[in-house]
Amino acid sequence: QVQLVESGGGLVQAGGSLRLSCTASGRSFSSYAMGWFRQAPGKEREFVSTINWSGVNTRYADSVKGRFTISRDNAKNTVYLQMYGLRPEDTAVYYCAAGPWGTIATMTYHYDYWGQGTQVTVSS
Repeated sequence: QVQLVESGGGLVQAGGSLRLSCTASGRSFSSYAMGWFRQAPGKEREFVSTINWSGVNTRYADSVKGRFTISRDNAKNTVYLQMYGLRPEDTAVYYCAAGPWGTIATMTYHYDYWGQGTQVTVSS
């Protein structure tokens, strides 16, 4: 069992930056792939970024590529999402997720554990 807690969300002006953190409790964090997803009001949850168990492989949605960076610190059981150049369309609840297969994955059904989400609001 893995429990995930996100933090770091907030209100920021367009062009600003935020760093989201997701800390996991439970064993075997370092064996899990981790992902970030987001959900805006009235929209489906969408993939943002993923990182494999070692941190070597990453993938990003086209909409955030070049602006967001995912990383992880297995010693701290934490995954990060550094967000630069934020836009109003990035406004959403951001969720982190843990997937047991260890490899990068872009679909929600690849992930077994989810955090409660953290709100990111970007004003224009």
